[in-house]
Parts: sequence; structure tokens; C-alpha cells
Amino acid sequence: MSARIIDGKALAAQIRASLGARVARAAAAGQAPGLAVVLVGEDPASAVYVRNKIQACHDSGIRSFADRLPADTTESTLLARIAELNSDPAVHGILVQLPLPRHLDAQKVLESISFDKDVDGLHAMNAGLTLMGVPHFRSCTPYGVMKMLEHTGVAIEGAHAVVLGRSNMVGKPMAMLLLAANATVTIAHSKTRDLAAVTRSADILVAAVGRRNLVTADMVKPGAVVIDVGTNRTPEGKLAGDVDFDAVREVAGWISPVPGGVGPMTITMLLVNTVEAAERRAGLLN
Repeated sequence: MSARIIDGKALAAQIRASLGARVARAAAAGQAPGLAVVLVGEDPASAVYVRNKIQACHDSGIRSFADRLPADTTESTLLARIAELNSDPAVHGILVQLPLPRHLDAQKVLESISFDKDVDGLHAMNAGLTLMGVPHFRSCTPYGVMKMLEHTGVAIEGAHAVVLGRSNMVGKPMAMLLLAANATVTIAHSKTRDLAAVTRSADILVAAVGRRNLVTADMVKPGAVVIDVGTNRTPEGKLAGDVDFDAVREVAGWISPVPGGVGPMTITMLLVNTVEAAERRAGLLN
């Protein structure tokens, strides 16, 4: 029997529909949610991501401020612009689209964002609070994955969760959120011995490596929940994940597709974090 599909697009639409009342409430309290998105350079994929985020803001009633800077922008110029956004009361969240041109220190840039406006959840303080189990802003992709897991109704507590990938953006915060939900967590990566044996032990498998079709059917425990965070391109230019979807869906109990899975949820949780930032400033959160 084929796995049940976790429709991230539909779930994202449900969550966004519930944001309208929160946006209106924050606005009535004098804090209309606003997100600033900074794009440096002309990377086509990044431009598409930024356009999607701005459109999502528009659809949800969130104000957006788009900064498009040339690829040769100096680090001092970029940091000065972020400082301006940090002090702008109309801006509740700041997102710097990655990757940045190579001459810019991405970590230094991310650390320059006020942690109270770091709605991407990548500032060291937000990462540290997530590690301590008291997150201020959760990293958007792992946050979206947790919502997808909750949607399945599968018990996270006590389950063995395997996270493939150890990036600061997905792998590490993903493991921390699963641990906070009382899963037993294993982080696997390129140096893991007998990777297939590790993944076959997973009740929940999150693939976030960036290698097309890395996860094959023989690597998956029958009935497992498989979340595909991978974004890769086929030779034909189509979007594909880290999981061999057609084969793995015949083994797994639940599976997320690419596209239409984690991607829409990542943008949605960015909106949720932005609204939460406005609510926090308005004193609407406990």
C-alpha cells in the first residue's frame, strides 16, 4: 500500500488562512506586521524565492519591504543597511536571502540582524535558545517540518527520528526541535558508517542533504514517516528532493513530495514568525 502524502501546500494554506485575524489584531495594537527581505546580487533561484516570499506577505496582509542590492555591494554597505532596518519600527522581521556573494561573510551578516527581528531563526542567540529548549524564533524549515509531523498524527514522543544532514539552517535545529518533542534523535551525515542501517531504524526520517535520490526504498523502515527537505534539479531542470519518491512511497507510511511539501511550509513559518514578532512588540503574547 502506498504511503499517505503530506501535502505541504494544503497545510500551508490552512495556516496562512488563520493568520489574517492575528495580523489584524497586531495592526489594531499599532504593530502592523512588516517583513524586510534583502537580496544581494542577481542569482535567479534567489530572486524566485524572494518573489515568492513577498507575494506570500501580500496574500497574508503582511507589509513587505524589498531591498535589492547589486552583487558588488560591500560588506560595510550591507551591514549599514541592516542596521537601518534594525532601528526601523515598521520592520518586525528581517530576512537576508542566502547564499550571499562570496566576498560577504554570511555569518557576520546574519549576526548583525537583531535577534528580535531574526525571523529566519539563524542568529546565534536564536540557535542557542533553540538548543536550550526555549526558542525565541524557530528556524523556518524545521518549524515547518514539525507542523507537518503534527499534521500526520504520528506520535513524535518516544519515536526514533533520524535527521540526514547537519547544516546550521536545517539539520541541527531540526534535531533540537525533535528532541524537544521527546523523540530519540540521531543525526547522520556523509561520515556516518553504514548509513542505510541507521536510516532503516528511523520511525521518522528527515532528509536534508541536497543530494538527489540519496534515500532509496531499501533505506526506509516500513511504515516510517519520511520528510524530504532536499531541493535539487534534474537534468531536465525540474525540482527534485533527496528521496527517491516513487520507490520510497511504496515502503513508507507517510511521505512529503518535492515540490509541494516542505517548501510552502518554510515560507509560511516565516510569515508566522513575522506576525509573532509584531505580536510580541505589541504586548499581545504571554
